[in-house]
Amino acid sequence: MNSEKPQRMYNVVMLMLVTIIITAIITTIVVYNRVEEKVKYVPVDTSELSEKLASLKNVIDQKYIGEINEEKMMETAIEGYVLGLDDQYSRYITKSEMKEYMADALGKFVGIGVYITNNTKINKVEVIALIKGGSAEESGILPGDVILRANDVEYTGEQLNELSNNLKGEVGTKVKLEVLRGSETLEFEVERKEVKTSHVTSEVIENNIGYIEVPSFDEGTATEFLNQWNELQAKNVKGLIIDLRDNGGGVVDESLKIADEMVEKGKTLLITTSKSDGEEIKKSENDKNINVPVVFLVNENTASASELLVATVKENENAKVVGKNTYGKGIIQTIYTLTDGSGLKLTTNEYFTPNRNTINKVGIAPDYEVDLPEGTNLYTVTKENDTQLQKAIELLK
Repeated sequence: MNSEKPQRMYNVVMLMLVTIIITAIITTIVVYNRVEEKVKYVPVDTSELSEKLASLKNVIDQKYIGEINEEKMMETAIEGYVLGLDDQYSRYITKSEMKEYMADALGKFVGIGVYITNNTKINKVEVIALIKGGSAEESGILPGDVILRANDVEYTGEQLNELSNNLKGEVGTKVKLEVLRGSETLEFEVERKEVKTSHVTSEVIENNIGYIEVPSFDEGTATEFLNQWNELQAKNVKGLIIDLRDNGGGVVDESLKIADEMVEKGKTLLITTSKSDGEEIKKSENDKNINVPVVFLVNENTASASELLVATVKENENAKVVGKNTYGKGIIQTIYTLTDGSGLKLTTNEYFTPNRNTINKVGIAPDYEVDLPEGTNLYTVTKENDTQLQKAIELLK
């Protein structure tokens, strides 16, 4: 019987502390939504759960002989409760993490400049993209690298959040990484720096073709994009290449603002469905501002908000798409701030293209599937050898 006691105690603690978080959610919640900001009131009936947990808490208070760290137990229990959704994008955010997490969501944080994901096939954390100008890129880390250890601590894919937190820290400090690249194990020492993920850049190539690269959709990305477009327009470009390769997404509203400038007024930009609001359709509110042929560059790491922009302009304006099939993340997370300052990131919406095509777990197939030359990647290939870029130039010519 004694061997069953730790498991029973864990279950008791989990149930007891779930009541605390549900009680907090009953009160007013401020929502940071990747489509819009709103205030929601969430009525929840917790009477049955509360009674059961009150009884269990009473047993723990009277019988448990060890020291009880209420705060630690609460945070662990709540995190586990949300993990029970079995959704890789939903998570509980502690009060101490919330400020930093919101900075991340808006594209401003201290770290090494990588986007990482849980590669469920091998249960390891994989680098899916790098932030240009970040210290990871400068150190030689590449997309596709698998992070085995950070500061001598081994991580599984299920420990994505723990690793992500370990990669952040004070400006100027360093993190030691052990990385698997193919069959080779490499070591890097990477300095943590202030990172701003959105650095929209542009140039004129082949005399009259505009090129804009968008690394991610963070707060202010749409303004940066339109400023770059205005500069290109002043140079009389006749076509536009929008490079969304390795763009992992971000704030959906920023993507929609750009789409609004690229399609005719009144056309559908986005169709979303949710449990509470049903189906909602967002239409273009502005006159079309970008009136030249457009080609998008995409790859396997083009995801979420970037997929939305591609699909919207492709289906409304017949924009062409070059590269590889995109990632396939067609769902939106809402970040709820609870009254105690902690947060809940929750998958709340699925979105569909204007023609009602599914993106989630499907992605967007390019009109022209093109591989990069063997032995190169997006960060090492030259423009002359960038077969995807050259195909886009060919189409616009």
